[in-house]
Parts: sequence; structure tokens; C-alpha cells
Amino acid sequence: MREIQEQEKPTRPMATETPPVHPFVAPLSYLLGTWRGQGEGEYPTIPSFRYGEEIRFSHSGKPVIAYTQKTWKLETGDPMHAESGYFRPKPDGSIEVVIAQSSGLVEVQKGAYNVDKQTITLNSELIGNASKVKETSRGFELVDGKLSYVVHMSTTTNHLQPHLKATLEKL
Repeated sequence: MREIQEQEKPTRPMATETPPVHPFVAPLSYLLGTWRGQGEGEYPTIPSFRYGEEIRFSHSGKPVIAYTQKTWKLETGDPMHAESGYFRPKPDGSIEVVIAQSSGLVEVQKGAYNVDKQTITLNSELIGNASKVKETSRGFELVDGKLSYVVHMSTTTNHLQPHLKATLEKL
């Protein structure tokens, strides 16, 4: 009886090949892969700092790009921050992004991408589970094969201003 049950279990196909890029993802396919580099952080309420970073953009053939990010202290390699989420580009050049951070903060952002300039601009629509963070914006840009970004943040005590910036190279 056990042998029959084992044989009746459905099998899942092995994913050996990368699926074709969905047409909605194609304009941002330059992001796909792993990026690594260094960044700098600042804000009026904290000391400035530098960090190492790795970002990975991947796809499953669906109209969405999966995003994971992790940072570490340059001096020691100790972990600092991590976040993950999804980028949902639309054919009209708009984009929706959802990011969950290791701190518990969640960002829902909307914005636009420019295929010719290879840029993405995002502004928060909703910040969840944050006691002090009230608004964020993110900008990504590909220049000379390097991915750069800037994050602005506002809190209960400060208006929207620069918080993070980094330049990453594709591995």
C-alpha cells in the first residue's frame, strides 16, 4: 500500500532553465542579477556611517521582479540591515514596489521608470509598522554599467532629506 501512495504523489518539474523574461519586466531586465558595492548613510539624528551592500534582482517569468538586499559593516563584516520585496513594472512606465525591512518597517511605493535614462523613481504611498519614519523616496540609476541609488527619509522630527546612497557593480 505504501508503494502505491508514493507512486501517486504528483511530481514537480525541476526548474533547470531560467524562464523567459515577462514583457512587463523586459524594460528593466538590466537590473536582473546580483549587484555589490559600498554605501554611505547619514541623518540628523544619527552619526554618519559606511556599509557594504549586496542587492539581487530576479524573476520567475511572471510580471514582477523579486528584490533582496543586505548590508554589513565594512570594518567587521557584521550584518546591519536586510530587506526584500517586489518591483511590479507596468507597460505605461509606472511601477509599484513593496519592501519589508528586517526592522519590521514596510514600504509601499509607487513611481515611474524611464527606459532611455535607465532610472526608477519611487515615493512612499504607505509606511507601515514604523514609529518614527513617515515618508521615504528612492531613486535608482544605471550609469556606465554601475547601479546607484539614493534613499530620502522623513521622520516625526525631520522633513524628507538624504539618508542613504550607494554605488554597486554587477557581479
